Amino acid sequence: MTSTALYRRFRTLLIANRGEIACRVIRTARAMGLRTVAVYSEADAGALHVSEADDAVLLGPAKAADSYLNIARIIEAAKQTGAEAVHPGYGFLSESAEFAQACADAGLVFVGPTSQMITAMGSKSGSKALMEKAGVPLVPGYHGAAQDDATLTAAADKIGFPVLVKASAGGGGRGMRVVRKADELSDAIASAKREAKAAFGDDTLLIEKYVDNPRHIEVQIVGDSHGNLVSLFERECTLQRRHQKVIEEAPSPTLDAAGREKVCEAARRAAGAVNYVGAGTIEFVSDGKDVFFIEMNTRLQVEHPVTELISGVDLVEWQLRVAFGEALPLKQDQLKLNGHAIEARVYAEIPAKNFMPSVGKITTWRTPAETDGLRIDAGYRAGDSVSPYYDAMLAKVIAWAPTRAAAIDRLDRGLNETDVRGVTTNIPFLSALVTHPEVRANAIDTGFIERQLAALTATPDTLGDLELAAAVAAILRSEDEAAKTDAASPWRASGWMPVGRRKRSFVFRRGQGHEHKDHPVLLSYGSAASTLTIDGRELAFASSANSEGIDLLLDGVRSRIAAVVDGQDLYVRTKNGRFDLHLVDPFGGESEEAFGEDKIVAPLPGTVVALLAEQGAKLQKGDAILTLEVMKMEQTLRAPFAGTLKALKCKVGDIVAEGTELAELEPDAES
Repeated sequence: MTSTALYRRFRTLLIANRGEIACRVIRTARAMGLRTVAVYSEADAGALHVSEADDAVLLGPAKAADSYLNIARIIEAAKQTGAEAVHPGYGFLSESAEFAQACADAGLVFVGPTSQMITAMGSKSGSKALMEKAGVPLVPGYHGAAQDDATLTAAADKIGFPVLVKASAGGGGRGMRVVRKADELSDAIASAKREAKAAFGDDTLLIEKYVDNPRHIEVQIVGDSHGNLVSLFERECTLQRRHQKVIEEAPSPTLDAAGREKVCEAARRAAGAVNYVGAGTIEFVSDGKDVFFIEMNTRLQVEHPVTELISGVDLVEWQLRVAFGEALPLKQDQLKLNGHAIEARVYAEIPAKNFMPSVGKITTWRTPAETDGLRIDAGYRAGDSVSPYYDAMLAKVIAWAPTRAAAIDRLDRGLNETDVRGVTTNIPFLSALVTHPEVRANAIDTGFIERQLAALTATPDTLGDLELAAAVAAILRSEDEAAKTDAASPWRASGWMPVGRRKRSFVFRRGQGHEHKDHPVLLSYGSAASTLTIDGRELAFASSANSEGIDLLLDGVRSRIAAVVDGQDLYVRTKNGRFDLHLVDPFGGESEEAFGEDKIVAPLPGTVVALLAEQGAKLQKGDAILTLEVMKMEQTLRAPFAGTLKALKCKVGDIVAEGTELAELEPDAES
């Protein structure tokens, strides 16, 4: 096929993806005058990216294999809508050589590298062999074709523990395990193969030396079809969990100018080995002195906005211009580094519960204005549903400033002004992470989050006067809004009212079950200024709504707070943190719930992929019982206490709904 067929100007672009990246591509494509086509699954019928595109096509059922991974259906959707080009985004089919070739065979421009380039660089094993020939430094490891347990075990023994077992296809930390002892290797290989097969359709593994206390540094490169290839500086992606990036920044605070040029030159040499065309990322691991090539991602990365903010380049625009057949707008010596940018990934997940995904309908979506160096790349809005079928990332909050310290402060403010309700998010965790003294001091490595997890997921200890006053203000505002819109509201003022001072009591509960604590508050109002009585202290109180939340005056101090009321449940955000409360109904007969703690239930919809204990087994607290695949990641369910596994109520391959009982554990007498 000629280069004119591979790269040519087009007017209609289909985005073969969903969520935040689909919205991101649509935004730039529209600015360039292109017509856009979205694709979606049945689970995404009401999604944001569907509404933002000019046209949209239903691919199929919610399961990715039947929709976003269905190559034939995506090609058909392009033909149905007159699309001449396809942008794959990231994830799903973005690094599929088969998909790139199918687009070319159908006469569609694939906005990315050719299938041959993806094959050469998309395989971690194959790319390492290629890099070795090109003289790019590599981490010692096994990248061979033989995949039997004996070969992989022998390779690990030769390399020496600890080793990293890693899926050759794909990325995002899926199919990746750190193995520190030989007796852990067999289980790690089996688990990594299962996860890789489910996520990428390919369970090929490689094994390499695990660098303890490493840093993760990557270089953004872009090449065109005219032989031009540039690097757009580097990013530091060291703050990770489960090998999944959490915070990314650019440039790396680890490198000086000489180190920067060394790693960028190595990246250009790596991409030049296949005459690379399109946007891609060369990833390195550093032991603090040297950098070693680990893989190339032949696509745009989630963290591309930090590079855009320090370079002034719209990478999606460059991707599209390269796909048009144009030369890159700038040469290497014309690219200038400006300031510092840092990004946080907002996920629907529960950090305090091992980052378990959270699903449900988003009831509140508030983000700050994109001014003063703040940028929000979102794929959701209020009313959207977060399903268990796809990655749980909701949005990215990105900040730019002249210095790293100022960028961190700006990012933290952006996070603190972001409120998402209906699902649990990692926003408080992200805020605690970016403001941690060791993060500010750049004293980090890829194991930092695991070591500091308890501190990073701690909830604010004290529920103070400000938070209780905020809860009262939130209830009053909610009642006032109801009175304006509901003629039957008991809070609509009408008729005779008694003269003088009136009182109203509230009880706010924090926590659940045996861990809860009730906080009584007395509101006095009427003929004089309102007051709140908290723990026997009387405090002057006033509040008023504004466009962004509530202005609260407590004992002469004005505070701006955010609050959401959902029935009897409340969420308030103050300068002291975020608090979930429950308004106790004195007439509702509320009492502690009885929890069936002997039941092991599915926390989310998923598929049983492994049974790790036998019925009748004696288990200690924390012993593994079974593994579920949820949102393309494996979740291991463990014994909450010591006891006997009385019954297993599922088998491998079962697709289970949230709350399904999977096993029953009989506690030991002392438990």
